[in-house]
Amino acid sequence: MKAAQIVRLACVLLLAGLTGCFPSRPKDIEAFIKPYQVEVNAKRYVLHPPDEIEIHCSKVPEINEQRQQIRQDGKVAFESVGEIEVAGKTPQEVADIIKEKAMKLYTLAGEKPIEVRVTTYRSKVYDVVGEVRAPGPKIYNGRDTLLTALSQAHPEVTGWEERVQVIRPSADKEVKAKIFEVNYQDMFIRGDTSKNVLLQEGDIIYVPPTPLAAIGMVIEEFTRPIGRALAPVYQVTQIQNLNGP
Repeated sequence: MKAAQIVRLACVLLLAGLTGCFPSRPKDIEAFIKPYQVEVNAKRYVLHPPDEIEIHCSKVPEINEQRQQIRQDGKVAFESVGEIEVAGKTPQEVADIIKEKAMKLYTLAGEKPIEVRVTTYRSKVYDVVGEVRAPGPKIYNGRDTLLTALSQAHPEVTGWEERVQVIRPSADKEVKAKIFEVNYQDMFIRGDTSKNVLLQEGDIIYVPPTPLAAIGMVIEEFTRPIGRALAPVYQVTQIQNLNGP
């Protein structure tokens, strides 16, 4: 079979496959939370190494505005209150622990005299892959939405924005991953945020190539070996031309 025929056949098969190759299921969106369904703030964020926190408590000057990166053992240490296990806890839970320790030395008025702020998010990521300018892992801060993630990743012109896949993998082999499809054009241009979900740690956003872009990729895969094979011949011809008859 000639190379042109192989390319043509590959393109036909590719187009046929693209009509239903995405394993998305519309009802899977029910596993995701919408921003308006929950309080979206850093208080719900669960701390892990190497996140960084800052303590605010004007009544305890030894720890006020002190910043600590969570150690690999999951702890931080502050003067007067000592070591604290913070991994796996929310900022508010850490604040309650510090309050309990600090009240042995100080009188703290008010319901929440100590505030713990997350100053640097480092421990969790989600991924954006496919036809985007900025692919790869993205720092998750507990407030990331699908629309924000796509806007920051900048889909390429080769991306099939009408069929963006949102994937939530499952750690249980018996449970299928949750996958639904979203039209980024509807979200970005028409303002349809009905599928703008809150992301979780480990989520994957996949922007597939358009059918034309996918065909171009297939053709490139076929022609690249040919180009490499002909490169030495081309170089020899160029040298001969330079040397003359």
